[in-house]
Amino acid sequence: MKARKIKDRIYWMGSVDWDRRLFDSLVPLPDGTSYNVYLIEGSEKTVLLDTVDPPMADELLSQLEGISKIDYVVSQHAEQDHSGTIPQVLEKYPDAKLISTPKAKGMLIDLLRIPEESFITVKDGETLSLGDKTLKFIHAPWVHWPETMVTYLEEDRILFSCDFFGSHIATTDLFVTDEGRVYEAAKRYFAEIMMPFRNVIQKNLEKLASYDIEMIAPSHGQIFPRAAFIMDAYRDWILGPPRNTVVLPYVSMHESTKQMVDCLVSALVERGVRVEQFNLEVTDIGKLAMALVDAATIVVGTPTILAGPHPYAAYAAFLANALRPTTKFLSIIGSYGWGGKTVDVLAGMIPNLKVEVIDPVLCKGVPSEKDFKALDDLAEAISEKHREHNFTK
Repeated sequence: MKARKIKDRIYWMGSVDWDRRLFDSLVPLPDGTSYNVYLIEGSEKTVLLDTVDPPMADELLSQLEGISKIDYVVSQHAEQDHSGTIPQVLEKYPDAKLISTPKAKGMLIDLLRIPEESFITVKDGETLSLGDKTLKFIHAPWVHWPETMVTYLEEDRILFSCDFFGSHIATTDLFVTDEGRVYEAAKRYFAEIMMPFRNVIQKNLEKLASYDIEMIAPSHGQIFPRAAFIMDAYRDWILGPPRNTVVLPYVSMHESTKQMVDCLVSALVERGVRVEQFNLEVTDIGKLAMALVDAATIVVGTPTILAGPHPYAAYAAFLANALRPTTKFLSIIGSYGWGGKTVDVLAGMIPNLKVEVIDPVLCKGVPSEKDFKALDDLAEAISEKHREHNFTK
């Protein structure tokens, strides 16, 4: 794809990765992704903001064929999907200087062996004049690595946000046209990448509040011509209260746990509680992560295997602990054959979650009427907790 004009002397470059389906050997990409690079031509200096993932290097280099000079390459984030092609760009433009935060400098030297003399480091709030255009570098640590910064183009009121406000979507649309589709993709992205750093991201949002931002150009996904759309969404995901929702990841080997799941879901729905149910044998973990953003309660369903929870259930608990949602309540349901420590093991896997544990329901073998009654009582307890905390939305 050729370079595309955003505004006068501001261009999108990079690559749309239609076929990638897994990021970091972990994160599902059902809609592919993009690696966005931005070229800004001032009256005196030209800047390239970020680069592309190394497999896409040839496309970026082709887009740069008609560009005779680049004065600065800005690395906003050291992760290789943004920085990986910097060595090739610096080879093509040997007089260019590489701009980064001081912390990013060390990481880029470690990751890419870029020579130290190539760097210029910038302080938080430092500006760079391109002549008739001015860049302001704003340190934004932990969105989502510690060295990250974003870049504000003052005259055009564009925030180049790197991973901040991104979304994994492969599309030919340069700008957001379908806000519903992008909202879901951005929420998935927030859940998988940003949610563990919610408190720091809140501070970075507050930091940006003083800037007149008209447009946001992230490094993944489409450009937001209406910056308030994605900034308001982030405020809701970070500051909004949990919703009247139970997230129920489960696995069942011989249908006993599945019967318990069906019973609990029915009982919760009867009480007006929304449920997001995930069969861990087949689920998209990105969907599970996204559901955790708003959930007031998590209930893990698992059979007992080797005296503990099924590995898929343990993985779900590990994921929730790593992502640190604002969930308030947790319970466990499942079956066992002769004994085990399922509850103790799972409870020990979630130290990061500040939750109240509601009495689990475990049954021996196939659930009996007594077990179904206990599940009904669990549904009532969850419903009552939600009402007490006014989780009604």
